[in-house]
Amino acid sequence: MTLLNKPLMLIGALIALAGSAAHAEVDTAVAKTIKASLKASNPKANYGDVRESPISGVYEVDVDGGNNTLFVSADGKHFIYGDLYELAGGKMVNVSEQRRTTQRAKIMDSQDLKDMIVFSPKGETKAHIYVFTDVDCGYCRKLHNDVPKLNAMGIEVRYLAFPRAGLNSLSYRKAATAWCSDDPKKTLTALKNNENVPLNVCANNPVAKEYHLGNDVIDVRGTPTIVLEDGTVVPGYLPPATLAKALGI
Repeated sequence: MTLLNKPLMLIGALIALAGSAAHAEVDTAVAKTIKASLKASNPKANYGDVRESPISGVYEVDVDGGNNTLFVSADGKHFIYGDLYELAGGKMVNVSEQRRTTQRAKIMDSQDLKDMIVFSPKGETKAHIYVFTDVDCGYCRKLHNDVPKLNAMGIEVRYLAFPRAGLNSLSYRKAATAWCSDDPKKTLTALKNNENVPLNVCANNPVAKEYHLGNDVIDVRGTPTIVLEDGTVVPGYLPPATLAKALGI
């Protein structure tokens, strides 16, 4: 994604939901100066609230959904674009990614399960994962073949649609067919097995909403993209044993 991504009302609502109260309140005049300067230079971008950063005299501002952060001077005349790292105990810690991870966990937890295609364990559910999936993606199919094994381990798989070719594609229509089906799990499995399934795109299906969530908020760059309960993003396929270990199972 670029800094100039078009603002979406969905982004603003989700970032407001995920906002943390851990930061000290910024002086109103400073916040106004910073926001005015940023908007004057790039009015198309969607800016979040101004926050105190760990560096004295430098402030944080999220851009276009929170996956990009600016570190801005109090007068709004200079900024640094990128992640902030902390040097502690001989290690480098990505403070920006830690905050994004917390945001992602809150955002994903706020999504309606009714809009997902969920494969649940028959016994105890020990953990769950969110998977942004494309029905035509080879590694998505490989992961789907692992779903019975993941369920047997106590891992619930919550699918969200992410047609990589976009919303005007055959992949979108296939995804919508699964989400519109009377038996979404069966239809999704048939599509991933490359079976011939009649296309059926119903009104008000959640595929476009989930695609925008992945593209504009979670920053999905390929499929499958797995989001763990704590908000950690796994960009790609992981074998069941590795995934279970990452979940602490």
